[in-house]
Amino acid sequence: MPDQPILRLLLGDVVRLRHAHPCGGDSWLVDRLGADIGLRCTTCARHVLLERRALERRMAGFVSRGDPAVTAAVAPTTPSATDGPAA
Repeated sequence: MPDQPILRLLLGDVVRLRHAHPCGGDSWLVDRLGADIGLRCTTCARHVLLERRALERRMAGFVSRGDPAVTAAVAPTTPSATDGPAA
């Protein structure tokens, strides 16, 4: 594994990739987080899924950042050991 830290992505981030989409657009909206990252072209609205590692290689930078509160609201929470069994 590389010593490089994992790229922190937020829902609503707009990222620029190194190569333009065939429609001519080069900015993408992050709309799904996980092992695969969901991206929607801001020019033609095409939706693609990229592996996180592939996105990290292809990304040129951020156009704008999303809201951390939105990402936290939809992030799965793990029960702590002190919560006890579920009712």
